[in-house]
Parts: sequence; C-alpha cells; structure tokens
Amino acid sequence: MVKHIILWRLREDLTAEEKENVKKDIKAGLEGLAGRIPGLLDIRVNVDGRLETSNADVMLDSTFTDEAALRAYAVHPEHVAVADSKVRPYTCLRTCLDYETN
Repeated sequence: MVKHIILWRLREDLTAEEKENVKKDIKAGLEGLAGRIPGLLDIRVNVDGRLETSNADVMLDSTFTDEAALRAYAVHPEHVAVADSKVRPYTCLRTCLDYETN
C-alpha cells in the first residue's frame, strides 16, 4: 500500500469565514472521491482541531493500493476537477509525503 499525505496552507488574503468555507469545500470535494477512483482505498481530510502550533490549515491522508494507483489518481479527471476548483485557487503552499507501507 501507498500513503499519500498532503498539507496545505490557505491563502492569507482569505477572511476567517472564507477559510472555513474553503476547508469545508476541500473536505467534501476530496472525500467525495471515495469509491470513485480505482485503487483509492481510503481518503480523509482533516480541517478541525488545529492547534496554534500548526503551520498548515488542511491535511489530506489517503491510501492507495500501490504507486501506480497513486499516479493514476493524480491525473484522474474527477480528482483534477476537485483540485482545480476547490484546492489550488485557495492555497498558497503544498507539502507532500508519499510512502510505502505494509
């Protein structure tokens, strides 16, 4: 299995209310991909409980059958649509960690 972890920081020019709405939209959009993309075993977006010591606003934690499934997810039209409409326009920093697990 392959884990795909993403941390995003939202744009600073967004108001607190806009940030809350964006986080909800990112969560709904990405978690809505569950069961729709081959090889995607689990997908969760954490937007709640952020402590002041954090320097990221949103975390994606997803699991794929293998590296090929992760590569296919990256270009899958449904994923690209969510990323282009709900994530990329509102984020200023993205950090990714992909790794194999048992």
